[in-house]
Amino acid sequence: MDMEKLSGARKLYDKTLRCLLYLCAFLTCALLVFMIGYIFYRGLPHVTWNLISTKPSYLSDNIGILPDILNTLYIVIATLVIVLPLGVGAAIYLTEYARNRKLVSVIEFATETLTGIPSIIYGLVGMLIFTPLLGKSLLAGALTLVIMTLPTIVRTTQESLKTVPASYREGALGLGSGKWHMIRTIVLPCSIDGIVTGCILAIGRIVGESAALLFTAGFAHALNGFFTGLTSSGATLTVALYVYAKEQGEFEVAFAIAAILMILTLIINLAANFVGKKLKQRQG
Repeated sequence: MDMEKLSGARKLYDKTLRCLLYLCAFLTCALLVFMIGYIFYRGLPHVTWNLISTKPSYLSDNIGILPDILNTLYIVIATLVIVLPLGVGAAIYLTEYARNRKLVSVIEFATETLTGIPSIIYGLVGMLIFTPLLGKSLLAGALTLVIMTLPTIVRTTQESLKTVPASYREGALGLGSGKWHMIRTIVLPCSIDGIVTGCILAIGRIVGESAALLFTAGFAHALNGFFTGLTSSGATLTVALYVYAKEQGEFEVAFAIAAILMILTLIINLAANFVGKKLKQRQG
């Protein structure tokens, strides 16, 4: 409807709603910018080469977070290696193969419910199931995070698969392609954006998790290799942030870790987007 044909009251109502929408958008952006700016303002001056390249030592009174950075990378890699095949495979089955729609609806409802469960509950479950078998280790923490992030991977991949037009499937099958060949060469490449989105959301939750890892991975600061680290207790950056801020009162170090966490998350997300674009280019 043309604005000239609207009454004065309707124009005022429309402008008021527009102003409220702009105000909400501005407040959201301002809050985000303030939080990021404040963390960088408090944290970046305390980020030193000694901090990120050494391990902590009580004998020399040194504070270093290199083991925590490596533990974070180890647990991200271990979790993604397990959760991506499980989540994408489950989404493919539910979307392409499952015929019992009631069962699919129940599974979808269950995954949405699992997404909203507090992380401390997952930590208790991991402590009762994985810790007795593996001890307090990064692997036990990774398996706990697999359970936490699996619903996110499944739902985002499933919604992405549903956006692929049915004509693509019918065309591939009409040309003699098998079901799995059609999914592998047509459906999955077309839904790569959704898979990457789910991967980014999962990484964000993995990197930002602390409560569940306190119960399962522990908070040791030992410097280990990948396989040794997975079988040993270790603190991630978020757990180290909690320990330095809450237990030791080292707020400068805590803000420095927070700044490093934000930079690391940005790098990982950019890398995931880069991989997604490369896969789409290969598809084209």
